[in-house]
Amino acid sequence: MPNINLSDKRNRDAVVKAESIGVDEPIRYLGPKGGQTYTRRVLKSTTAHDYETLFEAHGDAENISQALINGDPEVDIERFGQFLWNTSKVYITPDEELVFRVQQTEVVRDTTGKLITKRNRESEEPNVDADIPLRWTGKLIPKAQAIRKFVFTAKLQVVHINGLTYDFLYAMAEELAKEKSLMLLGAGEDGKQPLIFRRGSIPYRAFLEGRVVDKRYTLLLHLSNMELKRRVSNRE
Repeated sequence: MPNINLSDKRNRDAVVKAESIGVDEPIRYLGPKGGQTYTRRVLKSTTAHDYETLFEAHGDAENISQALINGDPEVDIERFGQFLWNTSKVYITPDEELVFRVQQTEVVRDTTGKLITKRNRESEEPNVDADIPLRWTGKLIPKAQAIRKFVFTAKLQVVHINGLTYDFLYAMAEELAKEKSLMLLGAGEDGKQPLIFRRGSIPYRAFLEGRVVDKRYTLLLHLSNMELKRRVSNRE
């Protein structure tokens, strides 16, 4: 759960928590013996047994076919089918060597899909738990308008860590619930920068939503990195 330094419209700030929202599965799959099913990653193949390696070893497709008839050169009996744990994604060269320094490129296109520019991607530092708190921009967006204008790719629930932050967040949720709107949040001194949760991660626009039932509250942080725009035809 990342820490978030959050301020309200009166510029009072506090460090709170943001946690992902889990959804209970309405359907459960059970095995033949009634046990709960689960997902596992299984090793399917290795580079030492792929087609390119076999082709290099046997010379042509005909020789590979004969080798498959005579034996199982494409299968590692000891390793294939084993469960994988704690895997990490790596990048390799065409020669299947590890790459340790990767330069990512950002591709910017307009609403028609036409390429505007390509540029090196910069890994910006996180700013949600910085000395400068996330600020209310004062821009309220009605919920019905927000869902038609932005693509929300993720959401987090902002939660209190003690009694004082409970009162702090409850007041936010109550105010936003009365407005029936989302409040645009911003980072930085001017409150106009997008939110970055981890170094090099995607910058997001953030919209705060509040819901209140009696003394219970829900404060949701909706994240978006895409805006819906209607394509304008040449006849308009």
